Amino acid sequence: MDFSLSLTQEQKLIMTQEMQLSVKLLQMSGFELQEYVEKELQENPVLDSKAPSSAKEDKDKVDYKELVKYFEFDNYSHHSYEKSDEEEISPFNFISEKKSLKEYLREQVRDLNEKDYIKSICLYLVENIDEKGYLSIKENEISRELKIKEEIIKYCIRVIQSLEPDGIGAKDLRECLKIQIDKKGIKDENIFKIIDEHLELLAENKYNSIAKSLGIDVKKAQEYGDIIKSLQPKPSRGFFTGEEVKYITPDAYIKKIDNEYYIIMNDDIIPKLTINEIYKEIITNENDKNAVDYVKEKLNSAIFLIKSIQHRKSTIYRVLEKILEKQRDYFDFGDEYLRPMTLKEIAEELEMHESTISRAIRDKYIYTHKGTIKIKDLFTTAISSNSTGEDVSVKIIKKTIKELVDKEDKEKPLSDQVICDLINKEGMNISRRTVAKYREEMGIKSSKGRKRF
Repeated sequence: MDFSLSLTQEQKLIMTQEMQLSVKLLQMSGFELQEYVEKELQENPVLDSKAPSSAKEDKDKVDYKELVKYFEFDNYSHHSYEKSDEEEISPFNFISEKKSLKEYLREQVRDLNEKDYIKSICLYLVENIDEKGYLSIKENEISRELKIKEEIIKYCIRVIQSLEPDGIGAKDLRECLKIQIDKKGIKDENIFKIIDEHLELLAENKYNSIAKSLGIDVKKAQEYGDIIKSLQPKPSRGFFTGEEVKYITPDAYIKKIDNEYYIIMNDDIIPKLTINEIYKEIITNENDKNAVDYVKEKLNSAIFLIKSIQHRKSTIYRVLEKILEKQRDYFDFGDEYLRPMTLKEIAEELEMHESTISRAIRDKYIYTHKGTIKIKDLFTTAISSNSTGEDVSVKIIKKTIKELVDKEDKEKPLSDQVICDLINKEGMNISRRTVAKYREEMGIKSSKGRKRF
């Protein structure tokens, strides 16, 4: 054994706490940042907030004394009645409530002409319906749990399946579709066979195979397919199922004023953060060292957060400024003028790392005169052009493919090769495999899948 000292040289990147926080906040969406700041406000007593809309407080004050008189209306219901000239209508009459799928089903169960114990079992089944509207729990499991015979459980499931919306309470997609067919009064066995045995073929529009298997005409098989495709695979659709809609909040607004575009950062995403004055006084108190150390730690954390939020804002602004410079024609004239643009290109021009640009645009949106746009959608790779020598955006190629498919004769749909040839005649330079790739990305079926008989 031998002991010796050796000198080695190595490179390491040690990220400070501030750097880590800055990176973390940069890649957050506006919604995620809002949640994070609210959490920090609760956990860090040094942080204080001032709501962005506070300037409007005086203007928007509610006269509560005036509002109290409306509480005398019974149940705050939506009754319609004649209104005299002096009489005011309660604002509560216009408050609407989200009706959940389960509440809608409970109301129907309560109105059933069934014994109370059957209604109780049905209400239990309603609580086990998932967000798609299916009842995936098995009959024997329910039977064991409730200590009730399976025959009664089966009867109650049939009761649930008789309710609206059609297809509710099915155990899977096939049963869901068959319930809807049955409620339409269709008795043709062939349509049930297609659902039971040929759904995969139907998804691929393989009507020749379906027709051959059932011994029917291809056109008839297509008619059955059209009926099945008109059904609702998710009975819960259109009802509130417990998941709130997350509204998109733009990080910035792009405004055109006097032929110039301006970037206005959305400061309403989060409240304005400040340092609580009380904790500034504690630091000057030398008597309680533990309190001073605690406040200093929390103060550093608060300052890190405020600086990181400011850094996030300035980084996004710089990226948008460069995008606006490159995509001026897009903002002026529309999608057809979107130029090819990559993360690497923007990173090099701003002298930033590519990963920083990626984080800066992740789940970020801008509001323009064209509506709300995801920043990431403005980045597209290039396809070289034969005619002009300029690069063409992938977005334009996809739009061209979609237009050709929309206009085609559905009895003789265009093959990928034909689409490829037509696009190349326009001066673009793509292959058949590229057409197939972009078609699939847009969810467009192949020519066989689009064929109508």
